[in-house]
Amino acid sequence: MITKHPDPDVLIVGAGPAGAVAATILARAGARVRVLDRAIFPRDKLCGDTVNPGTVAILKRLQLAASLDACSLPVVGMRISGENGVVVDGRYPAGTTGRALLRRHLDGMLLEDAMAAGAQFEPSVAVRRAILDDGRVTGVVLDRGCELRASIVIAADGRRSSLAFGLGLASHPVRPRRWALGAYFDERVKTPASAFGEMHVRGSHYIGVAPVPGGLTNVCLVREWRTGDATIGDPAHAITRALADDALLRDRFAGARLATTPVVLGPLAVDVTASSVDGMLLAGDAAGFIDPMTGDGLRFAIRGAELTAAAALDALAHGWTGARRRLAQARRAEFASKWRFNRAVRSLVASRAAVNLAAAGARIAPSVLRRAMVYAGDCV
Repeated sequence: MITKHPDPDVLIVGAGPAGAVAATILARAGARVRVLDRAIFPRDKLCGDTVNPGTVAILKRLQLAASLDACSLPVVGMRISGENGVVVDGRYPAGTTGRALLRRHLDGMLLEDAMAAGAQFEPSVAVRRAILDDGRVTGVVLDRGCELRASIVIAADGRRSSLAFGLGLASHPVRPRRWALGAYFDERVKTPASAFGEMHVRGSHYIGVAPVPGGLTNVCLVREWRTGDATIGDPAHAITRALADDALLRDRFAGARLATTPVVLGPLAVDVTASSVDGMLLAGDAAGFIDPMTGDGLRFAIRGAELTAAAALDALAHGWTGARRRLAQARRAEFASKWRFNRAVRSLVASRAAVNLAAAGARIAPSVLRRAMVYAGDCV
């Protein structure tokens, strides 16, 4: 049910990390902010469930998610394995750790921060499309047909953004066409002593593994699927079969059982032609998505939300002229090198020879691996 309020300065569609963080920053700055989401919170979300050290630092700097450490487990670095069993471990610099926790808990904390800052939140509200007046977005149309207006709209409604896709800003590329299947396994999973975030890369797929509070283990299988592939219709079988066929993982998961119904998400990649149009800014996965392999997907969302909120405040104070260009420049300056790094890691681990070379290099020149982990974890 929509509550009647005066038109806000900023209307945010999507209450995930990007939307909630942007809402908090804007509300703290004095803007009237309204947040809509089709879901009722707390809600589950398919995710690797890890937050890297750089993202933890951003949350602390912004004084967000104050209970993060209390409801999460430490992550000391990244473990990447190749198809032939080669394993490369890289620890984050001394004194820095990431965290592993259920996304429903992280998202709930961030949304509570937004409401505490003064943002209004409306759950169970689906947005159909943007309202365009003379080429400028001035509000949104809801599924039930009513309209909501605002000076600025922020599309933070995820990879399937009705706003970004509806305006032709976003599309799914032909390649890659990867899908993610995620589920939690029960406490019978054998957990390694060292608390690494894990990425196990094979020829046709990769598997992320992350123990989380409550004795559960998050497993996320990412692979390409062709239209008509029957296994995507049975995600539980696809996940358990991938684990059972994996020489490095089968013993750890022997006897473990699925604790939740698997979730399917895809295609993952989203290409975006522009980070905004007049009257509307994009944030989070709606601003473009590649499946990051170094645990920094949430950094793209949270730091990106900071940039989007700053652009919105600039537009409210000085008008829309130049806001789109400045946001695009800020996003490139912040993320371009990390996007290239993720693509390089993905290409490297897809090659058996490259993984072997990386493992040998880690043993011969560990300082190189340490520098790579500083960068992967956004520890600088």
